[in-house]
Amino acid sequence: MRGFWLMLVLAAAAGAEKLFNGDQVIRVNVESEEQIQLLQALETREEWELDFWLHPVSTELPVDIRVPRSSVSSVTEHLSAHHIPYSVVINNLQELLDEEKSAMTENQMKERSSRSFNFGAYHRLETIYSWMDTLVSQHPKLVTKQEIGRSYENRPMYVLKFSTGGNKRPAIWIDTGIHSREWVSQATGVWTANKIATDYGTDASLTSLLNTMDIYMLLLANPDGYAYTHSNNRMWRKTRSMNAGSKCRGVDPNRNWDAGFGGPGASRNPCSDSYHGPSAHSEIEVKNVVNLIQSHGNFKSFISVHAYSQLLMYPYGYSCKNMPDQPELDSVGRAAVQKLTSLYGTRYKVGSICNIIYQASGGSIDWSYDVGIKYSFAFELRDTGRYGFILPANQIIPTASETWLALKHLMEHVRDHPY
Repeated sequence: MRGFWLMLVLAAAAGAEKLFNGDQVIRVNVESEEQIQLLQALETREEWELDFWLHPVSTELPVDIRVPRSSVSSVTEHLSAHHIPYSVVINNLQELLDEEKSAMTENQMKERSSRSFNFGAYHRLETIYSWMDTLVSQHPKLVTKQEIGRSYENRPMYVLKFSTGGNKRPAIWIDTGIHSREWVSQATGVWTANKIATDYGTDASLTSLLNTMDIYMLLLANPDGYAYTHSNNRMWRKTRSMNAGSKCRGVDPNRNWDAGFGGPGASRNPCSDSYHGPSAHSEIEVKNVVNLIQSHGNFKSFISVHAYSQLLMYPYGYSCKNMPDQPELDSVGRAAVQKLTSLYGTRYKVGSICNIIYQASGGSIDWSYDVGIKYSFAFELRDTGRYGFILPANQIIPTASETWLALKHLMEHVRDHPY
């Protein structure tokens, strides 16, 4: 009887998971302003349930769209009728997701038998939290784990603090995984946290940095969303809060900050992936970070890590005007990207959010810059669209390793240019 109930539970769990059989990801290399407008109109066609991975914003940038199997023929006919050329980047999304899941299962078994942690694999939230405790126990004089609050679904939000002592010293903030489906972001955060802990004392530059400054790392900035990408919907981006008067859940936590809140590039539709929420800082996950940053009062840099597109950006997103520190941030960003490229030749673009991708209001680094944290940057990690959000795990360590060179350059600049 017990076996029967177990089968029922497993069947129910499998039934809860959203599948993407036959879903395609198509790419449009936009050729005119007219095509951009036609694609923007598609964003509002709710019946096709399109998921824009890269939005139609300029003729400089491609547009990537996940098209559900039920809409593939309608969408491709529509594009052809309007003479908009497209290519299929991913023919069947579920196949990639099955490969990803199978690699994770295989890795879990290896980790269990070897009692080790593989930095070149994707992990569930609980595994990452458990690994944090291991890191703290291995480096008790450098690393502490602090709970900064709870998520909407009551998960703890943990920050790893790297410090050699002192109170409220100048500090650097790094967060990963604010958009839950961008798994290479969280994985890069885990690798980076380990790198900081193990290189302290042997890397002279990092050691001098940590002797005068602290580093705070929030590896799971959207824990509910991340857990949901593992249990129910791999493509989930937002938080998991309930929206009053709507059947659709969640807010885009990177449109929820008090920086041009509710302006261009954020949606007022609760069903949209870029829904800004009912008010600035309505999301407890955002509010927890705001509270920590403000109560600390001495952060000198705020770095948020996303994927994908291979960009290093600085403010503003809510406005296309240059901010006062634009020349310095642009120069630092370009030097950081040169370091990144030196490892594997990976190419990154540098610029303000508004000028390099699109106008987007309510973003975290605009908020941090506006509250006086000059060195505010956002990364968009690998790749440029071949895999998009489903970057294979064998690219985690190469991605993290090259990103580390850029991060280190940014942090050294912050250390050497006090303000």
